[in-house]
Amino acid sequence: MLVNYSSSEDEESDGGRKRRRSGDEAEKTAGSKRSKPGTRNDQIGDMQKKPSRTNESGTRILPVPSSILEMFKEDSVEEASSDSSRHGGRIRSFRHERGNWATYVYLPYFAERDFEELADRLISAAGAHGISLTRMEEFHISLSQTVVLRHHWIEPFVLSLKEALAPFSRFLCVADRLNVYANQEKTRTFLGLEVTLGQDELVHVVGAIDKTLEASRLATFYQNPSFHISLAWCVGDHKERLEGLCAQLQGIVHDSEDGGELTRLWAEDIRCKSGNKVFSFQLHRD
Repeated sequence: MLVNYSSSEDEESDGGRKRRRSGDEAEKTAGSKRSKPGTRNDQIGDMQKKPSRTNESGTRILPVPSSILEMFKEDSVEEASSDSSRHGGRIRSFRHERGNWATYVYLPYFAERDFEELADRLISAAGAHGISLTRMEEFHISLSQTVVLRHHWIEPFVLSLKEALAPFSRFLCVADRLNVYANQEKTRTFLGLEVTLGQDELVHVVGAIDKTLEASRLATFYQNPSFHISLAWCVGDHKERLEGLCAQLQGIVHDSEDGGELTRLWAEDIRCKSGNKVFSFQLHRD
């Protein structure tokens, strides 16, 4: 607690006697106190401006002051952000709590326009069979599950991850085989391109990431993972229906390939996203 002390010149004059304020000064000070925002008088005035209500017994119910309502505004925003109707029907895997940061590690893929057009053709073909897919906003290969970090854990976790990934050099991946995936809760289904070249290198990278997660007592990646780039998703469990279309959709992938370039990506940096922060770890060039 900080306490401000006034100087001796302000407190004392005329041989040590306290200086008395004039009536005008006292009135001015009192007036300024009355006009200070957020005081009880303001709250009462605010309540008087708003119409009151009565309950069933006829008792008058005063409105809640706006200063009290402001205290809960942030909670209302957080509740709205968890509303699945605002996120295309997507449902959180875990409950949002203030101070918790959803965190995951991934290999980014910076798609060219041709790749996006390929995804759109696959979405259109699935739509012709009654499956409505939404294209991913960005493309990547997941290298960890989504875990929760407290804010003060982020910096030590990122430093540990940087050290774990330091020995790795860049490598080539090819993702050219269509496959269908569902999240653990079976609330979303994904159409993705499975990695057919570069799996061994990805397994080694995931092993290093898993050690960092274990040291922080966090969940590691899946056993025997199928590394892939998710192209599109839909709400609900439609895995079997999409799997039945894979042969047809795979033909679209083969017809769209331009010398295999669309499905090739260089693993040059690994990224970690925690909340709205993104950390990049560059891999060595041979």
